[in-house]
Amino acid sequence: MAGIYIHIPFCKQKCTYCDFHFSTTYQAYEQEMIDSFVKEIELRKAYLAGQTVETIYFGGGTPSLLNQEQLTTILTAVRENLTCSESPEITLEANPDDITAEKANAWKMAGVNRLSVGIQSFDDCDLKWMNRAHDSQQALNCLPIAQEAGIKNISLDLIYGLPDLDNERWKKQIEKAVSLGATHISAYCLTIEKKTALHQLVQQKKLIPAENEQQSEQFEILIKTLKGHGFDHYEISNFALPGFISKHNSNYWRGISYLGVGPSAHSYNGKSRSWNISNNPNYIKFLQKETFETFDWYEEEHLTPENIFNESLLIGLRTSWGVDLTALNAVLELDFKFNEKVDHYKAKGWMFESNEHLILTESGRHWADAIAEDFFI
Repeated sequence: MAGIYIHIPFCKQKCTYCDFHFSTTYQAYEQEMIDSFVKEIELRKAYLAGQTVETIYFGGGTPSLLNQEQLTTILTAVRENLTCSESPEITLEANPDDITAEKANAWKMAGVNRLSVGIQSFDDCDLKWMNRAHDSQQALNCLPIAQEAGIKNISLDLIYGLPDLDNERWKKQIEKAVSLGATHISAYCLTIEKKTALHQLVQQKKLIPAENEQQSEQFEILIKTLKGHGFDHYEISNFALPGFISKHNSNYWRGISYLGVGPSAHSYNGKSRSWNISNNPNYIKFLQKETFETFDWYEEEHLTPENIFNESLLIGLRTSWGVDLTALNAVLELDFKFNEKVDHYKAKGWMFESNEHLILTESGRHWADAIAEDFFI
């Protein structure tokens, strides 16, 4: 089992909170970028040798800027160079303003069977200061368009902990997402990253961030509301109706191998992690070379047992299935100090064991990263 992640570094405009790698001036080299994706897939096909690709994920950036021909070109390269399952989960991240009947049908024809839609908010005031390219009406209209095209597996992204977002308005946002027929919801607490426009707005006191207590309250509202509608809280930021968990992202959290294609994309094979350069012109330049003395376009880190141990805790404790203690012990022997910490968090009501797995309670999930760090070697 394995996955492919393809990073599409194209955007119409820059959102205030975003620190991902992308460009808004990509039109001049758009086709060269597509050709470079194909070349990288051909050159790195041995990375997943002997494994079957079951998930393909177009992330970004804004993959919904791609047309059917470009998507088909990339997917053909994947199928010709790697072993794929008969019906892999193929996810495309999309912005509401890009979802038209024509494009949705084209994506469906290209093989896309899952959309991850960046709604973020249904409120025009929020969308304006975020500098999103869509408005609230487009946010409401996009799901029925995609569903009519035959794409039924649709995830929505929402952000909470926004300036001036009170709890009642947040609950209405969640209810609206559910009413549209979303099968999956990813909800993230607003984080203020340095070197973003949002960071500048906060520094200039033009926006006042929500207090930690309110962010925590809105997380609880999120959990309670979605559980009431039958959603499974299977990862800290992710909720799904039965049968609709993100297979691709779940593979990340289970430590399954994946190949990342495109500038800034990361790859993982259980033994090492690599990451591509975050520079579009240089990525293209390196991939257009005929020969390579080294893999110029990416760097690689070989993981130590300590790295694997720590990462297993960090990602596993975020999920509803938790950390496999048998597998963890095979990496590094679990000692008295480890078990002492487990007992401590059990006593606080933040952790429990089930079938040789260490799992956080709902209250424990508020502190998942801090708890994982406490166990780090």
